[in-house]
Amino acid sequence: MFGILRPCRHTLPDGLADEWMAHMCGLCLALRDDHGQVSRIATNYDGLVISVLTAAQAPEQAGTRRAGRCPLRGMRGAQAADGAGAHLAAAVSLMLASAKITDHIEDGDGVYARRGVRALAGRMAERWRRGATASGDGLGLDGSALLAVIDRQRELELSAGPGTDVLTVTAPTEEATGEAFAHTAALAGRPANAEPLREAGRLFGRIAHLLDAVEDLEEDRTRGAWNPLAATGTGLDRARELCDDAALGVRLALAETAFTDDRLVRALLERELGRAVDRVFSQAGHHPGHGHPHPGRHPHPGQHPHPGQQPYPGQYPAGGPYHPQGHHPHGHQDQNRKRRRDDSGTSGDGYDSYSSGGGDRGGRDKDGGGCCESCTCGTPRLHHPPKRRGPIAGCAVALFMCCTCQLCCRDPHPGPWSGKRRDAWCDGCDCPDCNCNCDCCCCCD
Repeated sequence: MFGILRPCRHTLPDGLADEWMAHMCGLCLALRDDHGQVSRIATNYDGLVISVLTAAQAPEQAGTRRAGRCPLRGMRGAQAADGAGAHLAAAVSLMLASAKITDHIEDGDGVYARRGVRALAGRMAERWRRGATASGDGLGLDGSALLAVIDRQRELELSAGPGTDVLTVTAPTEEATGEAFAHTAALAGRPANAEPLREAGRLFGRIAHLLDAVEDLEEDRTRGAWNPLAATGTGLDRARELCDDAALGVRLALAETAFTDDRLVRALLERELGRAVDRVFSQAGHHPGHGHPHPGRHPHPGQHPHPGQQPYPGQYPAGGPYHPQGHHPHGHQDQNRKRRRDDSGTSGDGYDSYSSGGGDRGGRDKDGGGCCESCTCGTPRLHHPPKRRGPIAGCAVALFMCCTCQLCCRDPHPGPWSGKRRDAWCDGCDCPDCNCNCDCCCCCD
């Protein structure tokens, strides 16, 4: 599961966390139903925004169905979103996943450089493209046109160089996400919402593309891989300015959109989007100076723009009337970085010296036992030095750890094959304005 929106359970009150999880499960099940089991790996945090937007505009699209037991929920059942929005989210997620795989193949990244992997991944990407196009057509979305927009990305990357405006490179992503957001208005029967949602989607796509570039910048430089910021000579200051302006534009566009229930939409696309920008740039070592705007940081997710701000889709000056609320650029992000260990299998001060309010987090022992408050999973144990396992034994351990919710919640846990310390998938609370010290894992709650 990938994406830039990673809400913490305590920041989604009044049932919003359960609603968010229902959309996540709904997207996963829609991928399975429409495109087969393997396609479920395309489930992502950002794709479910399509489902959320559709349900927020039309109550009849906010239905749920009972989902069976799932390893990622600790073998628990759940209510999953069921409607046209979930299937549209599945189609869009699969389109973007197929484009991403194709991009990796063309770049020869990692395992994609191997001939066998390249051939297999290419066939899967092509199958996903056809399936996503057919699903989109069935929902009234022109899948072929959307894929044509995405395919322009490669051409623009090849032509980009120093001095090229980075927004030229992000344009295809912006257009694709804009069309996907706008189509939720058609599914919900609210045509007047199409234009503001297209603008919100365009700016959301810009932020997603830029944050991905910021996250990968150092690694891409080391590997000599293409990165839009490095290729165009765009600095982190400029990238941050563009992200802040786009986050403000998303808020202004949502203010022009008519919703039946906009609580989850605003929690994700206002509050959490601002947090995502802060988190990524903080982890990249870029901290804004005093007076720098933070449009995503507001105490109330539904707060409207202040008077004097320009309406979308105008230009948003870097020094515009944003009102930061309680931003802590060195808060939880720094604590999370302290908790990161090297993967050498040794303890090291980076982990053992970490303390949060006294005692071990969540009552876990020093070996990371206890995947959540209701259990104390300590099997398999962490060994020093790490205990390696063969392919078959590793698969068995991986299955056990998945079904007992350890891979997502037990922190740290041993790698099923390498035995090295690994961070939990749900590890780390990105809440800069609290000391919640919470276990931000939806599957164990």
